[in-house]
Amino acid sequence: MSFKQLPKAVKELRLHLCQNSAASAGVREFIKSSFPALKSSNPDVKVLVREAQGVAPRAFVRFDRGVEAQAGLENLSEKDVASALNKLASQ
Repeated sequence: MSFKQLPKAVKELRLHLCQNSAASAGVREFIKSSFPALKSSNPDVKVLVREAQGVAPRAFVRFDRGVEAQAGLENLSEKDVASALNKLASQ
């Protein structure tokens, strides 16, 4: 899935996931397939991927003035992860 331009208000995107849990499988697939497009479409946005054993997959978006939003990504498919990130970034 190609990733489009994020809104200008988005300053940082953080993805937290487990390296081998089934609940994080969709997030891992999203990173493998969509990370290059995400970075090339949004070169000024910091994208951080944090892997830790046993962590529930979550996404955090930091907007202007330090405002943050987050969403759980547990047991989502790659396509659903992309949709959740787009929805989160559009808040």
